[in-house]
Amino acid sequence: MPADIFIAFAYTHCGMKKLTNKCKDNVELLKNILTSEDILVFGFETKDGAACAAVYADGMTDKALLGEQIARPLSAENAPGTADEAAKLLQAPEIKKEKDAAKIADEVLAGNTALFIDGVSEALIAGMKKLSMRAIMEPPGAVAVKGPREGFIEDLKTNMSLVRNRLRTPKLQFKTLTAGKQSKTAIAVGWLEGIADEEIVKKIENKIGCIEIDGIPDSSYVAKFLAERPGSLFKPAGTTEKPDVLAAKMLEGRVAVLVDGSPIALTLPYLLVEDFQGAQDYFVSPYRASASRILRFLGVFISVFLPAFYVAAQLFKLQILPLSFLLTISGSIQGIPLSPSLELFFLLLVLEILIEASVRMPKYVALALSVIGALVLGDTAVKAGLVSSSAIIITALSGISAYTVPDLVGTTSILRIVFVVVAGSIGTYGVVLMTALILYYLVTADAYGAPMLAPFSPIVRRDLKDSLVKTSLYGLDKRPEVFKTKNETRLKNEGAKVNHGQN
Repeated sequence: MPADIFIAFAYTHCGMKKLTNKCKDNVELLKNILTSEDILVFGFETKDGAACAAVYADGMTDKALLGEQIARPLSAENAPGTADEAAKLLQAPEIKKEKDAAKIADEVLAGNTALFIDGVSEALIAGMKKLSMRAIMEPPGAVAVKGPREGFIEDLKTNMSLVRNRLRTPKLQFKTLTAGKQSKTAIAVGWLEGIADEEIVKKIENKIGCIEIDGIPDSSYVAKFLAERPGSLFKPAGTTEKPDVLAAKMLEGRVAVLVDGSPIALTLPYLLVEDFQGAQDYFVSPYRASASRILRFLGVFISVFLPAFYVAAQLFKLQILPLSFLLTISGSIQGIPLSPSLELFFLLLVLEILIEASVRMPKYVALALSVIGALVLGDTAVKAGLVSSSAIIITALSGISAYTVPDLVGTTSILRIVFVVVAGSIGTYGVVLMTALILYYLVTADAYGAPMLAPFSPIVRRDLKDSLVKTSLYGLDKRPEVFKTKNETRLKNEGAKVNHGQN
């Protein structure tokens, strides 16, 4: 039975739609909505004998705080006449009033405590959540050699505080929304007032408000609903697990989306060039950062195109290879029963199976599986005459190169298989045609007013300073032009140049 229908059913059979000034009736009304056995009622009395009841979810509420901040102060005083008088007696830092029984039920399910007092027709909601959470540590998928090592966890308020600690300004705004009919997951939209585009903020809020789904276990669910092009092969939003990276992106004019229960934050608008930029690029020299970014681009290029060009060269254009290399390949492929395209497709499939298995296996087994398994399988396959040694080298190099940009591994894995199939069918012309189609798709992609291939298409000269080639900090005195921020200046260049010259 849907939650709304169940609540209406409970209201009807209780004969009440609103809270009364009777504590017993209010508790009964709430218990008819929340029928689970883990919803507990703690009853006590005031000094003059007025009945009080605290309703909470077992395991989600701090019982010690309940006794110290609610039961003890009220038990020592006479019964308050109004909710405001009761709130003054309580010692809890988070107190709010509520008359709607449905909203009270939601607060209890969220881990808060609902307090009912005889003579008071309103419930007091006290924030006393007690949720087990892991410690703040370096994210396993974003290991940094230099720079901060803090990472987001699965608690929304903790993640918001990590961002607040990085951006200690009143311009940092958070708006908390709720999505998921059954999960009622809290989603926080964060932005810097006066820097981020308010229209984008409103658009994101509207899209989150229109989400109609039973539950949202992770931020990836929200990303699907925020996508301007649903079903796209490329990411609909930027992702990060580090508060320093999120703060830096918000300072550029992006809007952040934090989801309760997920350690991954979303950023919008999203540009493809973001995935080639690492967090530590801003903590090393611009020369080192530029070299790293170019290597990442080459890694993605090799991962996608190398297997396809290997297949196309064997089937259609062997003369493009050097003679010595051609002789080596010719000697290695003799007696191979599979065609070059089937051979590469088979090896890429085996590679994906090994990666998938290593991710799901226990850590102490995954290393042995990925290393020993690959060596044993590769060596055995070559000796058995199923595949050539050159094909294994091409596959291994392609697989390793993909992880130079971890956020694009899923996309590059699919693209290289597609390119291998096209290369085996049409040859080099097919590779060129498929590349043109993908570039056309990326050029025409526009999300929240920002072209996906910016600053390369269209060319935004100012933003090229922090693309595949990074200039010094003093050259990044303006925010990215593509985001159309109201406040463009982020560094007073004149003073920086003076200080830089003195040093």
